[in-house]
Amino acid sequence: MASSLLPAFTVRRGEPVLVSPAEQTPRETKTLSDIDDGEGMRFYSSGIHLYRANPDKQGVDPAAVIREALARALVPYYPLAGRLREETGRKLVVDCEAQGVMFVEADVDLSAADFGDVQSPPFPCFEQFILESTTVAGVEPVIDRPLLYIQVCNVHVSLSRQIDSRVVSV
Repeated sequence: MASSLLPAFTVRRGEPVLVSPAEQTPRETKTLSDIDDGEGMRFYSSGIHLYRANPDKQGVDPAAVIREALARALVPYYPLAGRLREETGRKLVVDCEAQGVMFVEADVDLSAADFGDVQSPPFPCFEQFILESTTVAGVEPVIDRPLLYIQVCNVHVSLSRQIDSRVVSV
């Protein structure tokens, strides 16, 4: 069971970048279904996944691998690289213009052991691992913003500074 209190830590983020599809994708507008377009569905859903380091992949930068795989995945799933826009009657559409998804690499001085055996929510200190707050009072947080935010956080063994695992927040 994970401890609800982690040692004091700071998440140090690099500069966020937009990752676009690796190849040309269709430029079009896609209308959302009435279910997906509901007023109560206009929010981001966040999740955190903890992955242990794979000793066979020593020397491979997982953030670079994830960034490259994301760019390739955005080719067939190109609407995810678009932006939501409101049309007449507050109907939402996705402008598929390959604007990209937000991606950032971060570091934190914690070890995988500090998290215990987190296998499901609640994740300790959840808010500190989320890239960007998407809850601004009175603002439609999903209009004209990236549809996906991904942060890859390197979790270190505090004394040796070797990478111990990754926290991926989406």
